[in-house]
Amino acid sequence: MISPEQVLAALRNVEDPDLKKDLVTLNMIKDLKIVDKQVSFTLELTTPACPMKDMLKNACLNAVKHFVSQEAEVEINITSRVTKPMDTTQLKDIRNIILVSSGKGGVGKSTVASNLAITLAADGAKVGLIDADIYGPSVPTMFDLVGAKPSARETEDGKTLILPIEKYGIKLLSLGFFADPDQPVPWRGPMASNAIKQLFNDADWGELDYLIVDLPPGTGDIHITVTQSFPIAGAVIVTTPQQVALADTRKGLAMFKMPSINIPVLGVIENMAYFTPEELPDNKYYIFGKDGGKELAKSFSVPFLGEIPILQSITAGGDSGVPVALDRTNKIAVSFAEIAGRVAQQIAINNAQTAGDLSLTV
Repeated sequence: MISPEQVLAALRNVEDPDLKKDLVTLNMIKDLKIVDKQVSFTLELTTPACPMKDMLKNACLNAVKHFVSQEAEVEINITSRVTKPMDTTQLKDIRNIILVSSGKGGVGKSTVASNLAITLAADGAKVGLIDADIYGPSVPTMFDLVGAKPSARETEDGKTLILPIEKYGIKLLSLGFFADPDQPVPWRGPMASNAIKQLFNDADWGELDYLIVDLPPGTGDIHITVTQSFPIAGAVIVTTPQQVALADTRKGLAMFKMPSINIPVLGVIENMAYFTPEELPDNKYYIFGKDGGKELAKSFSVPFLGEIPILQSITAGGDSGVPVALDRTNKIAVSFAEIAGRVAQQIAINNAQTAGDLSLTV
């Protein structure tokens, strides 16, 4: 007979490579059931976008076979429970707030933010997206929602809450939903900052695993307001390879490392890394330079999350309101999925380190 103690002892030999502890200690093994030689349990990961889910599943299977019985019939169900930082008393139903930032305009922050949100939602996470670019909101265009207006509801205590617009499984809010798309927004800093706070505090977000915030260019009032007003899980830095972009992006990244801000940098994404003609899929032309994002990540000792090429399908998807990540058979969507997995992975590592003893905070 196979006992639960034998199975758990075997699974103690399987270590999460990020959290550096075994799956039993991390409380990631659930619902263990044994009937004769049939062994079933749930492997509860820290994110549905875990890039190592198949590796961990195979390691569990091999551990039971090796340490318990070769004849064991093992069934492993994979679920996830997204972790969160320790200090989340504010916006307690939102587990992780992720900032997508750069010191430079025109590097594709909105494209990256939108496709990351779509990828995480497709993997099973509960995702929201705030378009915090007051002066040039892109989310209404990228999701084909130009002219859309959010509705509202009144709570029992008389407070009015904005209801985010839902599309592609994502909850969305943008200042572009509240303004004429052809009208400029000539707001001074305090007015813009108050508007951004409303998108966080006066919206009915419900439960979210990840709230992605598409920040405006630069390092101004909006950045300071968001980083000092809300518990941020980490920032993703977007750049292009050329030096004129890297010079500004370097400042944008350094801002998060300032003692007064001190936000974890999850890593760097290099957008427009190279051009590949559709008729020559194996060719890469580095028209803006090469490896600028990698070198930036290396110089700040932060992860390099991946690179996205220049392709017509990415531009067309954004312009038509059908982002490229929606088609998971597209190789660019695969690239976004890999990057999203690394982002979620870094958040899980940071959250575990914040907990001190690597216990998973729920």
